[in-house]
Amino acid sequence: MLAEPVPMSEPATKLLEIRGLEVSTEAERQQVKLLRGIDLWLDVPRLGVVGESGSGKSMTAAAILGLLPPGVRATGGSIRFSGRELTGLPESDLQEIRGRQISIVYQNAITSLNPLISVGDQIARVCRVHTGVSRAEAWRRAVDMLASLGIADAPHRARDYPHQFSGGMAQRVAIGAALICGPKLLIADEPTTGLDATIQAQVLDVIVESVRRTGAALLLISHDLGVIQATTDSVVVLYAGLVMEIGRTTDVISAPLNPYTQGLVRALTPKEDGTIQFIPGRVPEPQTIGEQCPFASRCPLVSDRCRREKPLLRELRPGQWVACHNV
Repeated sequence: MLAEPVPMSEPATKLLEIRGLEVSTEAERQQVKLLRGIDLWLDVPRLGVVGESGSGKSMTAAAILGLLPPGVRATGGSIRFSGRELTGLPESDLQEIRGRQISIVYQNAITSLNPLISVGDQIARVCRVHTGVSRAEAWRRAVDMLASLGIADAPHRARDYPHQFSGGMAQRVAIGAALICGPKLLIADEPTTGLDATIQAQVLDVIVESVRRTGAALLLISHDLGVIQATTDSVVVLYAGLVMEIGRTTDVISAPLNPYTQGLVRALTPKEDGTIQFIPGRVPEPQTIGEQCPFASRCPLVSDRCRREKPLLRELRPGQWVACHNV
């Protein structure tokens, strides 16, 4: 049992602050919460968001960008970017923010790129839409961007089409399109999924170096805690639409407090016999959770309180917040 928790402190105005974000959909005439009160803030250059499939990582990114799918909507909470409230903004205002101030790189670049337009033209079009520069200037910037991302003979390769690029090179093109307008925030949503280990490392290096060079902040979404460990300064651990732990990446991985985070960390290191210590069970369906802790059915510390009451974030160590009734 830890010492008495430190009251949760309010961070000063940050580039991105999300408070109590709820996102819901309708199922069988009932409102079902997909995000159950997300709290996170970006106060470091590189913030990671980690969790299993179905934890709400990509849904959080979609909410930030105002790109929630049909039938899904924000039903509570706040998203502030550079001090400006994003929830409830008209689509015209969101379009000005997307690409120009907040950009995103998705996990499969080949499907996110238009197969009928050269990669240089795709990057140049993003530049022209958001900056209004001439066609020639946009093309020059697109070629320079490709060169800065390590694509050899960029003036020639800029005229090629997406199918002429490998998966790793195509992902660099997508990164270039996301960064061409100098956004304040780059969201990378599982950017290395489907790439082999060597190419994954290269793409992550390109992302980290690119945001360092341009001065953008990075919000990196991954199901892989090892990727988060190698890339980010702080981490948010999500489970079934709820934040379970927040803290400096090194602190959370070296001394996790939430039982769910502890399970993720154990899975990082194989046992002596080479087997992985998986967390038993699976992420519950959103409509089955109710108001309890979503991890209750899989947690070794579960109590009656866990089955009837959602835990709230508490700062149990300086800079390390945890949502759990029993730590």
